[in-house]
Amino acid sequence: MTAVFRTAFPRPAGRPRPFTWPWEDRAGRLSVLRAAVFALLLAPAAWVAAEAALGLLGPEPWKAALREIGLWSIRILLLTLAVTPIGRILAEPRILALRRLFGLTALAYAGLHLALYAGHENFRLLAVASEIVLRFYLAIGCVALLGLVALGWTSTDGWVRALGPRWKRLHALAFPIAALGVFHFFLQSKSQLWEAVLAAGLLAWLLLWRALPMDWRMRWPALLALAPATALAAAGIEYAWYALATNLPAGRILAANLDIAFGLRPAVWAGVAALGVPALALLWRLRPQRRAAPVRA
Repeated sequence: MTAVFRTAFPRPAGRPRPFTWPWEDRAGRLSVLRAAVFALLLAPAAWVAAEAALGLLGPEPWKAALREIGLWSIRILLLTLAVTPIGRILAEPRILALRRLFGLTALAYAGLHLALYAGHENFRLLAVASEIVLRFYLAIGCVALLGLVALGWTSTDGWVRALGPRWKRLHALAFPIAALGVFHFFLQSKSQLWEAVLAAGLLAWLLLWRALPMDWRMRWPALLALAPATALAAAGIEYAWYALATNLPAGRILAANLDIAFGLRPAVWAGVAALGVPALALLWRLRPQRRAAPVRA
């Protein structure tokens, strides 16, 4: 595929191409890992498009597609923030090289989410703009989207060189943007908060890992300690939401997080996901290593 594009769109000799395709590495070569990850990232959108084409999205297809793409927007955004800790814990630079791919895909899904909302409103753009201004949860989501646009626009190598040390400070805004996205998720979910609480717990793990001293971020005791801390953070966020935003008994819901008789609550699942990080690191270290080919004289 890369060869076809190179043949169709040749560039002048001696002039570097200003971009690389998502399935290419920085040198412009086909990367099997990047191609596979890109295909997986596109799979949810392709699935929703196929369901829409086959009429499987129910009586309100725009609304169903809007909700599904919104879910994947926050999921991929959290995956984007997880690339750095996972890549460093596994000491795998190939994973770290995927950060831009994940981030731009999260931006694309968020933009598609807004486009589907406009479609749900019959593309009455003035009505869409007024709804965003008047409805708090829509304004929160729009601010998060604008933040992603700013980060996506400045994600190129040229902007990295132009901004210098300020680039990292700017892109640290990904965490407040993710927090706004999760807050938008809570506002949209109303009383059906299972995945919103799980997303909040995963974001809490990412923030707790960043808060660790640099020397502790790859140590087993610290990674293990993050699991109960993540579960408690998710349970606390769930309690705060029910106490402040609903009339439901927040205390009973908090107690239910510790009772597994009726299944695991999302806060507990957030802790289980956090526990999976050191488990993944252990399995990664135990994987069979390739032996270097002998050098012949």
